[in-house]
Amino acid sequence: MWGGAEKNDAIRAIRSAYDLGVSSIDTAPIYGQGTSEEIVGEAIKNIPRDKVQILTKYGMRWDLVKGGFDFKSADNTGKQIDIYRYAGKESIIKECEDSLRRLGTDYIDLYQLHWPDPTTPIEETMETIALLIKQGKVRYAGVCNYNVNQMQEAQKYIDIVSNQVPYSMVERTIEEDVVPYCLDQNISILAYSPLERGLLTGKMRTGNIFKEGDHRANLYFFTDENIKRTNEFLHKIESLATEKGATIAQLVLRWTIEQPGITIALAGARNARQSIDNAKALTINLSTEELSFISQELSLLRLKKLEMSI
Repeated sequence: MWGGAEKNDAIRAIRSAYDLGVSSIDTAPIYGQGTSEEIVGEAIKNIPRDKVQILTKYGMRWDLVKGGFDFKSADNTGKQIDIYRYAGKESIIKECEDSLRRLGTDYIDLYQLHWPDPTTPIEETMETIALLIKQGKVRYAGVCNYNVNQMQEAQKYIDIVSNQVPYSMVERTIEEDVVPYCLDQNISILAYSPLERGLLTGKMRTGNIFKEGDHRANLYFFTDENIKRTNEFLHKIESLATEKGATIAQLVLRWTIEQPGITIALAGARNARQSIDNAKALTINLSTEELSFISQELSLLRLKKLEMSI
């Protein structure tokens, strides 16, 4: 989906970020059908276990024809496979054991339901995670892509500590209801795609051709018109980034973390250079006036939505 990555580069990216203070690593079995978790396990094997937080997921099966069909992907050989959302009890228990083995650990810090499963009652799913917590295999329960109603239902059976959802300068839908609810309930928000898959780095140009299989080719964010409008906004805040000795991407990440309710900005990296650049966003300080300036300029940005997959 992301155009491929090289294993050794990925391992160095994780270790380089850790050296600069990044201690939370988010992964999932579905990323490479287990490959991503194996890479994380290799990257952290010489780091004291209590110094990193492993965030992984469950509920997306490529090896079990059950549940709700979600989408097609490709395995490591390029063969097309079907992916299913399924979070039944026995499936979760198996996924947890498989993840622990691939990660080379005996517990998962944060275990997250990857996507809502329309075929399994939330009660069954959450009670299974409660069992894994009791067994010491999981420390905390989280969800991903849950709306307010789903969070309310899940909290009847377990203490939900986080919700991982898409959030960026150009994708702020969660501010309407998810953010207020999470603030009220003391639930952390893990923002994924804070750089909107590269759109907010300032490096994207009109006329860009994505590699085969790169899912960004079908997203409305990456039409020439929207790339042009986004870059015009980024140009307006570039002087502030320069003043801070930062890149545009670092400024965007810092802004994201400063927004109400956002506790983690999940920024991907293909190599050590990119992960180091991301980690340096931690060192940027933004005043109230500077945050207001960015938000004011951002309020003028309007992306044109098309009838395309988001």
